[in-house]
Amino acid sequence: MLRSQVREEIFKIIFRFPFSSKEEMNEQIDFSLEDLEGKSDKNINYIRDKVNDIISKIEDIDKCISDNCEGWSIDRLGKAEIAIMRIAVYEMMFEEEVPSSVAINEAVELTKLYCDEDAKGFVNAVLGKVEKQI
Repeated sequence: MLRSQVREEIFKIIFRFPFSSKEEMNEQIDFSLEDLEGKSDKNINYIRDKVNDIISKIEDIDKCISDNCEGWSIDRLGKAEIAIMRIAVYEMMFEEEVPSSVAINEAVELTKLYCDEDAKGFVNAVLGKVEKQI
């Protein structure tokens, strides 16, 4: 699987987080990975570990997003946009091997697929502010 495909699978799982308890997320992860095409043990372990790490750091990630959403409460943002930004902010804050520009670009690409037309500019702007802050 390509990195962008792996990131998209992570997005699909993280999107479910607001609708599930932390305990239910393990079931959601298992369910998502069960029928994953092109899966390898390496990809499955990477996705599982990254999702769990994002969830464990969700408060810090959400605070960073919230601090950079001028005039917007995180509760008012679309669930897809939040999930996408959570992944990108996680990568910028905690994964040194992922350049911020790549995290932002991949987030914008996911936004084009899963959000309305106006969302990509918003996501790009917020993540640009996060990049400067970090």
